[in-house]
Amino acid sequence: MRIIPLFFTLVLASFSYPQQGLPIKIANEKIKPLSKMVDSSLQSRLETEIMNNSEWADLIASKKMAVGVVDLSNPEKVRFARINGNYMMYAASLPKIAILLSAMDAIEKGELKETPEVKKDMRLMISKSDNAASTRMIDRVGYDKIESVMTSPRYAFYDEENGGGLWVGKRYGGGGDTNREPIKNLSHAASVSQVCRFYYLLANGKLVNEKRSKQMLTIMENPELHHKFVNTLDKVAPNARLFRKSGSWKTYHSDSILVWGKDPSRRYILVALIDDANGEQIIRNLVKPIEKVLKKPVI
Repeated sequence: MRIIPLFFTLVLASFSYPQQGLPIKIANEKIKPLSKMVDSSLQSRLETEIMNNSEWADLIASKKMAVGVVDLSNPEKVRFARINGNYMMYAASLPKIAILLSAMDAIEKGELKETPEVKKDMRLMISKSDNAASTRMIDRVGYDKIESVMTSPRYAFYDEENGGGLWVGKRYGGGGDTNREPIKNLSHAASVSQVCRFYYLLANGKLVNEKRSKQMLTIMENPELHHKFVNTLDKVAPNARLFRKSGSWKTYHSDSILVWGKDPSRRYILVALIDDANGEQIIRNLVKPIEKVLKKPVI
């Protein structure tokens, strides 16, 4: 039997995924529900790391904190872990990703014209979380369209049988009708599992189609607000590509990010929803423990 030296094994391994860009090129049959990709080892390490912090443990117990992580280091073996994954919370501006997807779906179907103004507003809505631009986009696509995309069998980003999920039912500003979600009567809602699914499908080019997924990735890359996850990642991973949407209102703080580093070990999705006055700082402090969890060797 021929023995391959360790050096060459490592070199060959390094060529498996580092050059892989976004969207990830992977066969459709290998795209599985994230619920089928829960990894017991990753789940255990995530729970241990989070619960070791007494402040975080109290928030988790009181359903005021939810965390989800998707390990994309090996696209052939995606791993998922979450705490309070299906617990839906008010998420402020994070659900603007639902408006973005609904708009892209409408553009693809010829229901919305892709004008320079629309393109500009989509970028402002995501990169700067501009409320006026977001409200203009809501008015263009309409609540019915957003609801139909979020609840469609293809995506099921809002699923009443599994705690709800992504929802936008109120303009980001005063006035106008509302269309609140039916479970908790929230106007802007999310759960970490559903947001993780959004980013997972986006990373694999499965939102609308590959062309529109690429366009959405471009809109979401290089966030112009450098707080929460981005504040820490600017320091620990300054060269990584970041695709992100966050939100804050009163004590509600949320963030979601796709991190794509040159090293495959730093390729992951991270989502956090927190209802606490210290939420912004907690989200900043989550990055290093999560990266520690991801980089521990699989047993």
